[in-house]
Amino acid sequence: MGKIIYGVDLDSTVSPLQVRDAIIECFWLAHCKDTGLEDNPASERSYCRSIIEKIFKDNNWDFANPTKENILGTVNALAEFSKSFRDPSVIQSHFSEIMELVNKLQ
Repeated sequence: MGKIIYGVDLDSTVSPLQVRDAIIECFWLAHCKDTGLEDNPASERSYCRSIIEKIFKDNNWDFANPTKENILGTVNALAEFSKSFRDPSVIQSHFSEIMELVNKLQ
């Protein structure tokens, strides 16, 4: 097994659905875990997922069948969204990890 990013093994074939789910996990970790907001992890994960679903919906993208381009757009939108309340180094760190996954997509 190779490097694992948000549950995705970089030595394996990576699907857009895996990357989409990794983005949800990443967003939850960046915004809820260890911030005092994780009192109800299931609810917080659901909240993070709903933000990502809204990005897809607002852009007329299919959340159930994401493309590499949709994922890139989502990652950029989340980075922009996060600028108002997260340290730029945290955003860059998470962005870089997700881009490792995106770069594995065909």
